[in-house]
Amino acid sequence: MGFGAMRLPVSTLGGPPNDRDTGIKILQRAVELGVDHVDTAAFYYHQDGLAANEMIRAALAPYPPGLVIATKVGPYRGPGDPMPTGQVPASGLRAEVERNLTELGLDRLDLVYLRPGGLEAPSEEPVGERFAVLAGLREEGLIRHLGLSHVSHAQLEEARRIAPVAAVQNRFDVTLPQDTELLAACERDRIAYAPYFPLGGFGIPDDARVNAVAARHGATVPQVLLAGLLALSPVMLAIPGTGSPAHLEENVAAADLALAPEDLDALKR
Repeated sequence: MGFGAMRLPVSTLGGPPNDRDTGIKILQRAVELGVDHVDTAAFYYHQDGLAANEMIRAALAPYPPGLVIATKVGPYRGPGDPMPTGQVPASGLRAEVERNLTELGLDRLDLVYLRPGGLEAPSEEPVGERFAVLAGLREEGLIRHLGLSHVSHAQLEEARRIAPVAAVQNRFDVTLPQDTELLAACERDRIAYAPYFPLGGFGIPDDARVNAVAARHGATVPQVLLAGLLALSPVMLAIPGTGSPAHLEENVAAADLALAPEDLDALKR
């Protein structure tokens, strides 16, 4: 069970900034609970200045051994934009990587995802030119592992012809399993799969199957959503994010929720 930092600066798109001290406490508590993978991005910030990378550094640096910090580059967010509206060209990716290094206080980034495109379905635009830039930075020692986010199987294969891909981060949850073929390919090739929006993204899904399993186990719906994901594949890495200390405890506890075969069958129907 990892932790996604997107909701640390702001909980809702266009909403007010969250409390910085609370966010720092959430990060510290996550590590206390055993979380060893934090997913972030330099464009995770509130327009008033509160930024996920700054909070991560303040809360966790010097970083404990074994803690993986993953970030992503590619999307461009202009002044006043509540979310990214464009793409950084290949020539700008080094600056984005260096920005993450500086903000996080690191000499090398553990995992960097290239994310082409926005929230719409993954396109088939070539990713090779930009991925090759990141591969070069990996050769320089600025990046340890490379990943891809919001991509198709064809884009994954294009990137793998350039350099090894350690992880894929696509949209996926128990009620929206539209990426099962790519998940199967990742499992076959031992590539980690870290779904974004594991809890639905824009509100917790009201799904009768999930509600029934939650009631049977005395668990919450988010816990069943997360446990259901983890049960799907040995390469699955859940990265739920939150600005709530109580929700953090609830999410991390989902790693210990053992679903029975009949539960998993019900979730698949």
